[in-house]
Amino acid sequence: MSAVTIGIKGRCGHCQTMLALKPWQLNAIAINEAFTCSHCHKALQLRCPRQIKRFRSLDSLALVRASAMLMVCTAVLVALVMEWLRMISVVEQLNFSLIAIFAYCAITRVVRHRRHMTLILEAAKAHID
Repeated sequence: MSAVTIGIKGRCGHCQTMLALKPWQLNAIAINEAFTCSHCHKALQLRCPRQIKRFRSLDSLALVRASAMLMVCTAVLVALVMEWLRMISVVEQLNFSLIAIFAYCAITRVVRHRRHMTLILEAAKAHID
């Protein structure tokens, strides 16, 4: 998965250039290592505790889409079985299924929005060769 599809960008603390962060740069941020700016070639590091916390929270969003898909499939299957058993009508089954699909779309939209972020990268303390 590329950084463009992930939606994480960085702003260099030296030259103020917006960088589309590459996977190796995201890995460096994850392990709290410094890396060089592709524009000005100076060392950068993410040091803001709030941004570090938000960046690390991306791990918990990884399974949300799969969980939401499982929830929708289960809800549609339950509604179908209830309609076969004549516990609900066809119209109620369709409404139930549409509500489940709408919930899936809303969940994935929120997750996609939370995954787009711009990190303010600061000058690193250690020099990188």
